[in-house]
Amino acid sequence: MMASSSPPEPTEVPERSAVAAPPGNDAGPPPEPARHREVIRPWWGVSLPAAWGAVLLACLSLTPSLLPRSGLVQGLVCGITAAMGHGLGLLLAAVWRAFADRGPRAARRGAWQAFAVVAAVVLVAAFVLGRRWQTQLRALMDVPQEPLWRSLLAPVVALVVYALLVAIGRAVHLAASALSRFLSRWMGRAAARALGAVSVAVLVFTLVTDVAVDAFVTAADQAFSVADGATPDGVRQPGSRLRSGGPGSLVPWEELGREGRKFVADGPTAKEIGEVTEEPASPPIRVYAGVSFSEDVEIRAQAVVDELQRTGGFERSRLLLATTTGSGWLNSSWTAAFEYLAGGDSAIASMQYSYLPSPLSYLFDQTRARTAGRELFDAVYERWSQLPPDDRPELFVFGESLGSFGAEAAFSGEFDLRNRVTGAVFLGPPYFNTLHSEFREDRDPGSPEVEPVYRDGRTVRYSADVADGVPPEATPWSGTRVLYLLHPSDPVSWWSPSLLLEQPDWLREPPGADVLDDMTWVPLVSFWQVTLDMPFAGEVPSGHGHNFAGEAVDGWRLVLQPRGWTDEEARRLEEVLQR
Repeated sequence: MMASSSPPEPTEVPERSAVAAPPGNDAGPPPEPARHREVIRPWWGVSLPAAWGAVLLACLSLTPSLLPRSGLVQGLVCGITAAMGHGLGLLLAAVWRAFADRGPRAARRGAWQAFAVVAAVVLVAAFVLGRRWQTQLRALMDVPQEPLWRSLLAPVVALVVYALLVAIGRAVHLAASALSRFLSRWMGRAAARALGAVSVAVLVFTLVTDVAVDAFVTAADQAFSVADGATPDGVRQPGSRLRSGGPGSLVPWEELGREGRKFVADGPTAKEIGEVTEEPASPPIRVYAGVSFSEDVEIRAQAVVDELQRTGGFERSRLLLATTTGSGWLNSSWTAAFEYLAGGDSAIASMQYSYLPSPLSYLFDQTRARTAGRELFDAVYERWSQLPPDDRPELFVFGESLGSFGAEAAFSGEFDLRNRVTGAVFLGPPYFNTLHSEFREDRDPGSPEVEPVYRDGRTVRYSADVADGVPPEATPWSGTRVLYLLHPSDPVSWWSPSLLLEQPDWLREPPGADVLDDMTWVPLVSFWQVTLDMPFAGEVPSGHGHNFAGEAVDGWRLVLQPRGWTDEEARRLEEVLQR
């Protein structure tokens, strides 16, 4: 017999709340929205989007830049750009999840296997192509080829740099997360996250820019000030009254600085000049003031003027005001060439503005360079302008790299240069130079950025190779001659923060003579390539990068226009300067 069926017993429904629902509302409060479940990874874990971004940018970093790169430098570029790709991958993944309204998900095993195969293939292919480009670039600049084993340092260094930067990034992220959890006690989760992230970002930025950088510059300045007191081997105090630091000098030998002592002790004698010119020559005058003479830039500038007055520098035919780079260095090839072409009837005046070497001065000492260049010119010009017009020496200005930035500071524009100097030479000007930027951006239509033509070349002209001429060659160059010499492969002249996200004209135009056709602009990547080219810009042969030593004779011949100098004499002088 079958049991008789009975109705099911009613199921007891638990109360949703101890508080009674308001009249007319039986549904109760709405349930809380489900929160996305976070994917927890170990600290060494890398998400798939981050891995793809790192590999993609690492491969792009192997494309050619302006200068040949060693395995070590290539590893630095590769590691930095891979870390940027890692962050970019995370950002794009987060944006996608926001639009898809879902949380992070762990990648499947098949996706990782596909990534491993593709990444291995593209990284090997990029490395092979990168080495091929480096071989071509070294041959183009006549630089010795790098052994394969040194090139193989690149992936090792890249992995170390990448891991270090990612670890730093994660440490910052953990700090922001901890702060967000703490703030969430008093505010909503979204607001706590935003405020925590912004607070940590501001703290890190402040520590890096205001604390760490200032402390580093102060420590470096103190350390290099000690080195500035040493005299290089072979440098002897001059015995001539025509040199600062010599008999009767108003600036003691000990207060010239390391580079200042090298400058006044160096240079050709009257006999050496006469042997090249085959004519009687005068002993050149060189005056200088170091930072240790006085911390006040106006006092140093006035000391230079007094030294010119004492040595008879204002009575010479040609007077050159040279703004130094970094710790007081001047290009000896260009100062000596000026004296040879002037027949010794010349005076060169300069002063130191920093203890820091050129790379650090380039980054942290731009203000002092500008102030020194302006104060030196204004002090000398004030005394020079008081002389009778027929008794004044021809006045020239010279600056290389950051020195050109300082030398430009004394002038407001083209006509100011034309009205106050006989000529000027600026070598390897940084991209941010005030006048250089004005001339470059306002260049005549159709002229390239690497060799711009400004106002038909009436005063200011550019050349990538003075031996090949200065455009526009068909247009007369009368009056004041201002020559900018820059190489297409010089990273100092092309580095700019805008390289991060903006393609410059010089990478849209046909490449210069010493730049590979395969060099292209890549967002983020090109900036770090050019940035890490800069410390090694002077280590390539003359005529490339930031090395202008072999072009001094042709450069000064264009600006000084010395009478009677033949091409044969110029080549003989070049051989003398090379020795």
